[in-house]
Amino acid sequence: MSDAPMSDQASDVTLTMPDGAKRPIKPGTSGADVAKAISPSLLKRTVAMVLNGTLSDLAEPINADATIKFVTRTDPEALELIRHDTAHVLAEAVQDLWPGTQVTIGPVIENGFFYDFAKAEPFTPEDLPRIEKRMSEIIAKNAPFTRQVWSRDKAKAYFKEKGELFKVELVDAIPPGEDVKIYNQGAWLDLCRGPHMASTGAIGKAFKLTRHSGSYWRGDAQGKPLQRIYGTAFADEKDLAAYLKQIEEAEKRDHRKIGREMDLFHFQEEGPGVVFWHAKGWATFQQLIAYMRRRLAEDYQEVQGPQLLDKSLWETSGHWGWYSDNMFAVKSATAFMNPNDDTAEQRVFALKPMNCPGHVQIFKHGLKSYRDLPLRLAEFGCVHRYEPSGALHGLMRVRGFTQDDAHIFCTEEQLEAECLKINDLMMSVYKDFGFKEVVVKLATRPAKRVGTDAMWDHAEGILRKVLGKMAAEDSRIKTGINEGEGTFYGPKFEYTLRDAIGREWQCGTTQVDFNLPERFGAFYIAADGEKKQPVMVHRAICGSLERFLGILLEDCAGHLPLWIAPVQAVVTTIVSDADAYAKQVHAKLKKLGLRTEIDLRNEKINYKVREHSLAKVPVMLVVGKREAEEGKVSVRRLGSQEQTVMTLEEALTMLKSEAMPPDLARE
Repeated sequence: MSDAPMSDQASDVTLTMPDGAKRPIKPGTSGADVAKAISPSLLKRTVAMVLNGTLSDLAEPINADATIKFVTRTDPEALELIRHDTAHVLAEAVQDLWPGTQVTIGPVIENGFFYDFAKAEPFTPEDLPRIEKRMSEIIAKNAPFTRQVWSRDKAKAYFKEKGELFKVELVDAIPPGEDVKIYNQGAWLDLCRGPHMASTGAIGKAFKLTRHSGSYWRGDAQGKPLQRIYGTAFADEKDLAAYLKQIEEAEKRDHRKIGREMDLFHFQEEGPGVVFWHAKGWATFQQLIAYMRRRLAEDYQEVQGPQLLDKSLWETSGHWGWYSDNMFAVKSATAFMNPNDDTAEQRVFALKPMNCPGHVQIFKHGLKSYRDLPLRLAEFGCVHRYEPSGALHGLMRVRGFTQDDAHIFCTEEQLEAECLKINDLMMSVYKDFGFKEVVVKLATRPAKRVGTDAMWDHAEGILRKVLGKMAAEDSRIKTGINEGEGTFYGPKFEYTLRDAIGREWQCGTTQVDFNLPERFGAFYIAADGEKKQPVMVHRAICGSLERFLGILLEDCAGHLPLWIAPVQAVVTTIVSDADAYAKQVHAKLKKLGLRTEIDLRNEKINYKVREHSLAKVPVMLVVGKREAEEGKVSVRRLGSQEQTVMTLEEALTMLKSEAMPPDLARE
């Protein structure tokens, strides 16, 4: 803490408190000094401050007029600091236990943190409790976090002498003119931008190391292999327990595990990031597309754009300059094998990462009038994006996927109504799939963007107005702003769904684009006979259909609604005497259009029930000699031990009704 005195008189620096009160201080006074002057108990509770909107160390000297807010451990702003500090303690603990281990980077991530290490021997699951124990000892010492600013040469020399070669590289990467900050926690130190809390003791006991994995330096698969330890931390042990319970439940619901149990799909190294759909998985996937196709039939025209387009088109759209790192470029095999052969066509094509440039070409084909607008073009287009191998995650993060994509070409006067119409459709779809909590956030202009500020002001103004109307008209919608998270060509709405165990998934988007129609020279003939540029609205409801199906599988733990389940019912026998009757039941179910299987194996019924339950079949119709004689079936639901005996006709009527997709059931 500094010795700079507080001032009772006017001074060069004025602090504005959260309640608007003004407090004069001497330049160079630290946040800790201010907190202590207000109240020693406030200083005791405070772990950091927000200075002019930026989270800062309490030791930070204040040299200019500023707004200030003090942060306690239980404030939302403190959670990132708790996790950041815990990552530093993790690094110290690992180096204590395994001297010679190099530490690299340890950022805060969603729901926790990780730290990457260069260590000769691999970590094992048994190592994590050892590390946690050492971390608890470090936290108990309550060593203060103190900041120093070193010269670049001093920092490089220090880390080089310690054998911390990754840190040397990180020092080299710090932009010229930017401070090289070093944070100590007792005798141990690390290169870090900060901020940190006052001491390690402020971390508390609510932390847990969750797993370890392999990684690469700077996330590059060609870089040096490292080892990563993941962890999480909370301000309160109850919050930690709730999170760990959620993680435990999420592991049970992992869509990759469920996919294996239900025989839906698989992945393999020869096709990294693309899905191998099995018959059952493809049946469910097609049901999802069929549902979405029906929802669009009244207002949209379904089209299909090419999979390959010349590089020049992507240059015109701007994607080649802004997005090429995530694109797959291709030539003919002859051109690759003979790059200097003038007779081999050397044109470069790209697998489309999105459908929008193709839809602009369809819009431009033939003259359009204002009477044709709004023109809504939809496509279930397969797109490909190069995702880093380390980011691939089952259906949730793939390189090839299908978008329920659409683009609306409209006038500026129609834009507001179109955004509201899109919202109504999205909310209806999410309701059909059982999602009741939806957060819609407006993502505003990013730092790197195209278009004028006036264009962005206009687009964002319309969307802010629409966002207010959406929230006023539908109580299910919660709203927010994602500053700077818009696309390079325009602002957007992001729709986030909350699943059965409280996780949030960003799915749908509505993006306003004044840029792409201009780049491609798209126009319509206005009422006055003049050419006018349309507004283009990019819209996706599920987003990636593969990812949306993965979300559904985890949301319902594989217990899919009957209408979309890959196998809706299984007819199975208790004794072979009922085989003929079971075949009749199966035939009648098939005639109704139900996706059914029959199991006549000479196995005990309990064995069959366990097997079909593991495969998440929603309904089992069990038949024995008595059922065959009486024309009945015993109905057993997934997840229930109870059986209901009813006539075959009653069962058929019931299942036909339950298997009706929600949109058709409303007709």
